Amino acid sequence: MIIGTAGHVDHGKTALIKCLTGIDTDALKEEKARGLTIEPGFAYPQGLEGVELGFIDVPGHEKFIHNMLAGIGGIDGALLVVACDDGIMPQSVEHLAILRLLSIPVRAVALTKCDLVDADLIEQRQLELADWLGEPAPIFALSNRSGEGIEALRDWLWQCASRWRARPAPGLFRLAVDRAFVKTGAGLVVTGTVVDGEVEEGAQLRLFPAQESVRVRGLRRQNRPAERARRGDRCALNLAGVERNEIQRGGWVVEASEPPEGHERLDIDLRLLADLDRPLAHWTPVHVHLGAAHLTGRVGLLEGSELAPGGRALAQLTLDQPVLACCADRVVIRSHGADRTLGGGRVLDRRPPRRGARRAERLAWLGILRRALDHGATESAEGFDSALAALAELRGDGIELAPLAANLNRRMEALRLRAEAQGLVIISADSETRLFAPGHLAALEQRLCEVVAANHQLEPAAAGTERERLRRQAAPRLASPIFRQLLERLLAQGRLVSHGPFIAEPGHRARLGEEDEALWQRIAPLLDESFDPPRVRDIAQSQGLAEQRVREVLSASARLGALYQVRKDHFYPLATIQTLAEIGLAIEAEHGSILAREYRDRIQVGRKLAIQQLEFFDRIGFTRRVRDVHRIRRPDMWH
Repeated sequence: MIIGTAGHVDHGKTALIKCLTGIDTDALKEEKARGLTIEPGFAYPQGLEGVELGFIDVPGHEKFIHNMLAGIGGIDGALLVVACDDGIMPQSVEHLAILRLLSIPVRAVALTKCDLVDADLIEQRQLELADWLGEPAPIFALSNRSGEGIEALRDWLWQCASRWRARPAPGLFRLAVDRAFVKTGAGLVVTGTVVDGEVEEGAQLRLFPAQESVRVRGLRRQNRPAERARRGDRCALNLAGVERNEIQRGGWVVEASEPPEGHERLDIDLRLLADLDRPLAHWTPVHVHLGAAHLTGRVGLLEGSELAPGGRALAQLTLDQPVLACCADRVVIRSHGADRTLGGGRVLDRRPPRRGARRAERLAWLGILRRALDHGATESAEGFDSALAALAELRGDGIELAPLAANLNRRMEALRLRAEAQGLVIISADSETRLFAPGHLAALEQRLCEVVAANHQLEPAAAGTERERLRRQAAPRLASPIFRQLLERLLAQGRLVSHGPFIAEPGHRARLGEEDEALWQRIAPLLDESFDPPRVRDIAQSQGLAEQRVREVLSASARLGALYQVRKDHFYPLATIQTLAEIGLAIEAEHGSILAREYRDRIQVGRKLAIQQLEFFDRIGFTRRVRDVHRIRRPDMWH
């Protein structure tokens, strides 16, 4: 259990920690010279059998609030310190407000310097504190100088620690770095609070913002050597593979398979302090504290143009530099002059869309995440279950799993299992996985079938609807790989059938009219001669026909699936296209990709025609162009 001090400057926080633990947390020469704490200090009492308890001593001076915020995030409770002679002071008020913004409970109140006042004032201060706090927390009257009351406070904190149970750690490992230094004989050491997950010796991690890959050479938790550390621990990591200048306070050490991506915009659940003297206006410049980072930016309101003191609203932070954040991370915002705490809240979405921030659907999405956090979603592996179901109901075209898992700081496979437990349907293709509410998936599949049927009515002579055209008509927001998987489900169910690249209803039979069929039988043999069939003009001239009439019959035959129009007025029989595709497959099997030169030489045509054919294959999705080469995208397209 980690306890952090809070309170006004010179109210005896550091001296109290020394009385409780025997450890002086003021380590800097300047701190000892000035008699005030500047940087957070740490104390871990020894000899507590079966009890783990640590203290973080934070600055009380208003000029060092940013350092206080860097140290206090992630603690399990606060020890509020108020001097009996002064009573409640400005930083007492601000520190308590910050504790509440960060949802940190006050475990006890230390009423210090009681040896300097009489019993009546002590009783008066106790009444004032109880009324001010408005929450049950024992108040201990004590003196750091005489030691009176210290033992009672120590016993209470020891009892709290003995009852404390570590919170679940269902997420990926994340450590908010508040110190980084080089230790002789060990190398780089970073310290901070484990925000989520677990870590052990030998683990491969990544830095932010440096994005370097590092290895955990050794670790300490609560200032003791350990093999592993987990959410809520104060942790020191001895890192290999990185230089001192690549990590500093405000950075992160995280578990990630890819370099962690920072974001300059965050959607948040914002609460303002009730004692502000004016509403917060949209686009107010602010200082932002998140983890151990201190940044600047602006706060944009998503629900109205201003927010009244004590109010709560959805908002978007636009930061002056990227920050690493996940859903549920706590933020505190302070005034542009950094002289007043305005409010705070929790991150809801670390990657908001660039447009439509105030759309009803977007606000509903954020509202679902806010309600999940209100109900303790981060405290168990199942915490986001109801949110998953609600989010899926909100999106008719499904939810992409990877960015959602990253935002919630969950492993994709774990989130996938939780989604399946909620009855959601998982569709995976290539590198994308989407979650669908069953009702929405059924509606989407029905939409595909209806579009195919409608196209039959419009073009009864066509063999069906080309796949890409069907995607654009029925589900334009779906990525092609997911659409293809959806289509495969319908084909497997027999609700639709495939005729090469065309999709049709099972009972659909397309055919040419008698006159068109007769003309087709006359000109079809002309197209089978080579990899460079004659064009419409050439066929018309050789047969004494009107170009338009030839074009009509060839276009109708293409809709039936017998031909492909590679270029304007240049039609290829299906068999020729299949042969060319096989040649392309063979070239890629030999060389890893298809070069236009190799393809041209293989089919013995001019460069221009070879490039036209390759561009056609790109256009229909059989291949894709990657710089100067083409790669097979759908090898089974005609199977």
